[in-house]
Amino acid sequence: MVAGASPYTPPVTRATFRRSARMAVVVTAVAVVVLVATGLGLYGLFLAVGVALGTLNSWAVMRAVANFANTRPSKARFSGSVLGRLAVITVLALACAYFFRPAGIAVFAGLALFQFLAIVSSMLPLIKEIRQK
Repeated sequence: MVAGASPYTPPVTRATFRRSARMAVVVTAVAVVVLVATGLGLYGLFLAVGVALGTLNSWAVMRAVANFANTRPSKARFSGSVLGRLAVITVLALACAYFFRPAGIAVFAGLALFQFLAIVSSMLPLIKEIRQK
């Protein structure tokens, strides 16, 4: 790999990430509008923070896996980076939930929402392929 170059990421992986991110933006925007309209604007803000954390984590996972495939670090180092990233996201989510209660709990809803959308967006190409056969 050339120094400074981005690691290779398969097009299907990039497409799935983009689809997940787009779905997350649309669903989050609708949810925030509904929450603001019902007087729960802070819940909408923290929902958006959770979705943003989920999106950031997904992007970081994609980069980490591509780097792992190209540089082949030890499994312990790779596992440590995964656990570290999850720890940071968990601490941020817990801090929001604690310091901004009760609305801060919506960070966890945002994280769960992004994970749901990521799973759905990953399944769409698979369903399409299965239906073609």
